[in-house]
Amino acid sequence: MKTLVGGAIGAVLGIIGLAIWFGPFLQLLAGVIPSMLLLGGCLALYLGFDELKDTWKNEGSNDVSGPGEES
Repeated sequence: MKTLVGGAIGAVLGIIGLAIWFGPFLQLLAGVIPSMLLLGGCLALYLGFDELKDTWKNEGSNDVSGPGEES
């Protein structure tokens, strides 16, 4: 119950604060969104390259037949 009341108070204060400082909020958003897009893109590139390396590694190991297997 304490969490519900605290969350409601926080939401109301957040809405009031957003209404009062809407201009500075938009300036902050304008600065944060491009940097988050840049960091997210770099993370996606890294993860995609890592997955590609794993794919290449698995393709190379599938070409070699193990003991007791015929090619």
